[in-house]
Amino acid sequence: QVQLVESGGGLVQAGGSLRLSCAASERTFNNYPMYWFRQPPGKEREFVTTIRWNGVFTTYYADSVKGRFTISRDNNKNTVYLQMNSLKPDDTAVYYCAADPVERPYWRVIRAGPPNYGMDYWGKGTLVTVSS
Repeated sequence: QVQLVESGGGLVQAGGSLRLSCAASERTFNNYPMYWFRQPPGKEREFVTTIRWNGVFTTYYADSVKGRFTISRDNNKNTVYLQMNSLKPDDTAVYYCAADPVERPYWRVIRAGPPNYGMDYWGKGTLVTVSS
């Protein structure tokens, strides 16, 4: 069973940057679409971004982070990254990575909705706090 561990969260001022990492326990992770979600305080978990390999790396972003966040993966390290730039206080949340061995289209994952978007493999999350 794939285990996912997030790291890189912390406190940052508005306008700053952070890079989150999600390390997987197995190389089989390299075959799976990977996702980042976040859960702001008092709110439901929401989709942030996804990456998959289908001959090329394909990515998709929530409108709220498009142009500021970048997802990438290093299959040699079994790791997915989330580079977050121009951070805003509204980005404050616990950030989770997730793997989808079923390889559903991203729109189907989003439509499945919170809390788990139909996925079984989740990390425990890392807290990002953006101060104004």
